[in-house]
Amino acid sequence: MAFDYREKFHRDVVIDIVCYRRHGHNEGDDPSYTQPQMYKIIDQMRPVRKMYTESLVRRGDLSIEEAEAALDDFNTRLQSVLDEVRTVPVPKLDGVPLAAIPADTVHPQSGVAKETLLQIAKATVSAPEGFTIHPKLERQFQQRNQLVESGEIDWALGEAMAFGSLVLEGSNVRLMGQDSRRGTFSHRHAALIDYENGSQHVPLASMSAEKGFFTVRDSFLSEYAALAFEYGYSVEAQNTLVAWEAQFGDFVNGAEIVIDNFLVAAEDKWGQTANLVMLLPHGYEGQGPEHSSGRIERFLSLCARNNLRVAQPTTSAQYFHLLRSQVLREHKKPLIVFTPKSMLRAVQTRSPISEFESGSFQTVLDDKSVDAKSVKRVVLATGKIVHEAIARRNETNASSVAVVRVEQIYPWPTERIEEIVSSYPNLEEVVWLQEEPENMGCWPFVHLQMHSSMRDKKVRHVARAESASPATGSGLVHAAEQSDLLDRAIG
Repeated sequence: MAFDYREKFHRDVVIDIVCYRRHGHNEGDDPSYTQPQMYKIIDQMRPVRKMYTESLVRRGDLSIEEAEAALDDFNTRLQSVLDEVRTVPVPKLDGVPLAAIPADTVHPQSGVAKETLLQIAKATVSAPEGFTIHPKLERQFQQRNQLVESGEIDWALGEAMAFGSLVLEGSNVRLMGQDSRRGTFSHRHAALIDYENGSQHVPLASMSAEKGFFTVRDSFLSEYAALAFEYGYSVEAQNTLVAWEAQFGDFVNGAEIVIDNFLVAAEDKWGQTANLVMLLPHGYEGQGPEHSSGRIERFLSLCARNNLRVAQPTTSAQYFHLLRSQVLREHKKPLIVFTPKSMLRAVQTRSPISEFESGSFQTVLDDKSVDAKSVKRVVLATGKIVHEAIARRNETNASSVAVVRVEQIYPWPTERIEEIVSSYPNLEEVVWLQEEPENMGCWPFVHLQMHSSMRDKKVRHVARAESASPATGSGLVHAAEQSDLLDRAIG
């Protein structure tokens, strides 16, 4: 009846069934331990099949002989299948099937022609005739234009160029999140709201005629529901860039069920591949324990057999190539990106437009500002702390220290790191530097990688002291801890 209704009227139907469990949770369960009175009543009730059969017989829809014949036929079929299954020999394994899966470290060429990049940059600050842009935003757009004219691209525009170029190439882009239209830190402005009447204009969507489609919306504050929907969307739309952004990286903890059961393990369990991108703002700026950590350590503890990509790019060009590679790659994997907060507008994250015109995402960036022969210490780090370490190195003229950026954390780029480390002939030690406490962040994962591949070198780490809380709630303590990290890593 419900099916017929749906087919005729094309509307949803809810069937509300009131029922009971005759055997409790399963046939091996005995629910009378906790519900003795209820199950005394249930035990005295005739099974539903028998009651329904008797009703059909009384109505004349079925004879007793037909009912018994149908039951006998069904039981015979069940017994036949059971007998067949019992004849199949129990399979035997010669060993545990745990063949290693090689890490997919190939990143496609993802450069875009300069004229296309400039077209996208122009579109991001354009609005229809009669549309009133917010006065503060107008000033920001003027500054963006000046930056582009100088040949530099900041983080927000680098992202917009990745989205816009994919759309112009015919791919769909879908960005959802808790503040994704303007960006939690008011840096993105993917949707413009008319200052006078509240109407909306999405610049990148206006570029998509006869090409791909660009969609950006704010999702409601239920990470569990929102991420589950976007995961399913990415499973079906393999060639669409589907991204979900948390307001702060910490907020992803509301979606852990989806992450554990689907994002991480679905390919291993069911062969189900997804192309979802998760954008998690991460970084220690003294904002307290709930606004600092996207819990890198949790994702890394779930990484195995090349099931995810985990990255923390440090420049706008790296972020641009990383996003584009998610669509251009042959092998689809979920991508976890730890994005900056305070560094979104920092000069250090800007890239020259030439780095967008060619090349690909680089898993590791070497330190090209030092003389390799003078280096005695290599500091490996990822994210915001990289820029702070470089600044401290330059301030103190510590020419014997090279700061190498690990942009992709998983799959761990072993060969590239070994290649860079071996290029320093007088190296004495390798240091892993991170902002997070030593029981969090990358170190619980990284120390296994470093000790297994650098046995002939002194390896140590610099991190905050182990802690149950991701970060201090005191700005003064935060600043002291951050300075201590740089002292121990750089000098």
